[in-house]
Amino acid sequence: MIVRILGEGQYAVADEHAELLNGLDAGLEQAVAAGDEAAFRSAVDGLLAKVRTVGERVPDDSLDPSDAVLPGTDTSLQEVREMLESSDEGLIPG
Repeated sequence: MIVRILGEGQYAVADEHAELLNGLDAGLEQAVAAGDEAAFRSAVDGLLAKVRTVGERVPDDSLDPSDAVLPGTDTSLQEVREMLESSDEGLIPG
């Protein structure tokens, strides 16, 4: 799957990592629902770090569509709340 981190770029992530990323996504959703800023920041940082670790950066000139769009490191809790409200599956599909 192709995962876009806003303000950073895209990463190709093997399907074998989907379950792990979905678990991190669920933790992010819980932090947002609770309005817990510290847990939110930790969850965002953890999710983005894992995508960077398990994914391979896609060249900037690639036209591949993104399967998932994640917030950038400077995105606020409210902005992520709005992203989640427009999704039925969280930020990571599956």
